[in-house]
Amino acid sequence: MNVSTPDLHVPDLEARILPGLEAVEESLHQAVSGSRDLIDELTSHLAVAGGKRIRPLLTLTCAQFGTPQLALGEKVLNAATAIELTHLASLYHDDVMDSAPTRRGVPSAQHQWGNNRAILAGDVLFARASVLVASLGPESVAYHAHTFERLCIGQLNETFGVTEGADPVEFYIQVLADKTGSLLSSAAHFGAFHGGAGEEIAATVARFGEKIGVAFQIADDVLDFASEVVTSGKTPGTDLREGVDTLPVLLLRRRQAEGTIDPAGARILSMLAGDLSSDEALAEVVAALREHDVVEETRQMAREWAADAIAECDALPEGEAKTALVSFAHLMVDRMV
Repeated sequence: MNVSTPDLHVPDLEARILPGLEAVEESLHQAVSGSRDLIDELTSHLAVAGGKRIRPLLTLTCAQFGTPQLALGEKVLNAATAIELTHLASLYHDDVMDSAPTRRGVPSAQHQWGNNRAILAGDVLFARASVLVASLGPESVAYHAHTFERLCIGQLNETFGVTEGADPVEFYIQVLADKTGSLLSSAAHFGAFHGGAGEEIAATVARFGEKIGVAFQIADDVLDFASEVVTSGKTPGTDLREGVDTLPVLLLRRRQAEGTIDPAGARILSMLAGDLSSDEALAEVVAALREHDVVEETRQMAREWAADAIAECDALPEGEAKTALVSFAHLMVDRMV
């Protein structure tokens, strides 16, 4: 599997958790296979395509707040694998919702096999994640179920749009917290809890995970416009074509409502109201957004969420694990540069 794990700049800690990451990778390989060949090809499609495995990395890092005997134990490894499987399952569903043609540089599952099979593949992966979570005990089963509920609620809220009277930017941030923050939060919580760090530290790193998840997704919104190269692995402007406003567009709409929008911003909103079915029209609006200062405003919001996540670390014990979390937070937003 093509995996590129972020460098946390804490060599001793990375050396300790490397065997855990390798074990999780092997568990993932087993979890996405085991059926007939045609099904295995579908369920392993995104796992084989790669990814940074930031959720297992966060689980194993947070487990270091606990005891050495548990930090790389079976429960921590099962938790890390289950969280990554849940993430992969959500990607199959997201690509159906978004009609995304590519994911991680390869054709999306729904594009290659159709919506029905892609949805069922996501369901299979979630079922296999649930089996692993069942080994962690009833409390973790409930925690995982609540996380999956948040993933689905976030997706539903995105499709229904902002509720009447709500601030669109705040509504969007909550969608990000549900769709991305919740899973990173669970990854951190499971690591600390099953690593033996205790409930207080587990709750602290869970708050860290949620906030850095929001920062990570805001950074992806910047990446969708800030470069010709698609760093996020997603087709540029897919959300715009589907009528989903990401944060830069929502900030432009806020300026419009406040009467402070500039001519370039007004032109962008006018283009968004038009036909974006052609690649040329989509590329034009993406290029216009790339040049607008609203992208820098979005970038600053990502930095602020990352700073808030780092502030949560103040309550954690000093050591390599804490240093690694701070480095992890910086890595999530430094991608925007």
